[in-house]
Amino acid sequence: MPLFSGVVPPLATPLTNSGDLDLDSTTRLIEFMIDAGVHGLFMLGTSGEAVFHDAAARVRLLEHAVKINDGRLPVFAGVIDTATDRVVGHAAVAKAIGVNAVVATAPFYAHTHPVEIADHYRYIREKADIPVLAYDIPFCTQVKLRPQTIVQLAQEGTIIGLKDSSGDERDFRKILLALADHPDFSAFTGSELVVDGALSMGAHGVVPGLGNIDPAGYVRLWNAVQRGDLAGARREQERLCVLFDITGVAMGRIGLSAALSGATKTALRERGVISTNMVARPQQLLNSDETQKVRQILAEVGL
Repeated sequence: MPLFSGVVPPLATPLTNSGDLDLDSTTRLIEFMIDAGVHGLFMLGTSGEAVFHDAAARVRLLEHAVKINDGRLPVFAGVIDTATDRVVGHAAVAKAIGVNAVVATAPFYAHTHPVEIADHYRYIREKADIPVLAYDIPFCTQVKLRPQTIVQLAQEGTIIGLKDSSGDERDFRKILLALADHPDFSAFTGSELVVDGALSMGAHGVVPGLGNIDPAGYVRLWNAVQRGDLAGARREQERLCVLFDITGVAMGRIGLSAALSGATKTALRERGVISTNMVARPQQLLNSDETQKVRQILAEVGL
């Protein structure tokens, strides 16, 4: 296995009812993850609503997470921003705080060419001097990271891993095959509904947003694949697919980001892990009917 592998949930960012960081709930969430047996913590990813938080809030959250984790697990920091220099700034701060690696998307808002995207990652690695994982999430960035770009950046040592949330299993498989003999590269799937298949075809781990709600389920799935129990992994995956219905309870009434973050935080609140289901502005909260649906789905899967 490469340096980083396993189940690395992208943690939600708990907020108070006034919209401030809720660090007490963050502590409980981190301990909830560690008690479940996860293999790393990913702060300030998409599930962490990173783009909604200013630089000061990002720093406070990372400092708190590193302090509470206290070296028990690798900590990844999302350094998601629109432009290279901003990303470099976030990465330099994250390194100083003590994270183990940073996770960066391609630049977004402005349209960029694959050559420019490759240079974006090179500049982050050179200037911040910290391990970098590329984050492929075209739904949010409006640009797809090409397999040849990922392979080139990995072979030259610019990136040490990939979090693939593109939904393009063909490209993901191409990357796995091309880098099969590259022992330092960590390929994580973000497609949380097909983790059993992704691990079976060579992925090194999973970064599941749904892992906020049921980290132990994803750890059981991971362990089943590691011991060759593919039938057991399939059963766990199918249970998690039922749990995934939570993400659709508010879809269409509010924006996609709010529907996902709101459902995750509502489920965490119902499980007693965090205090509120507040989402970052301008996102909207789940209503009472949607909250009841979340409760029903949690009960259906034994949570």
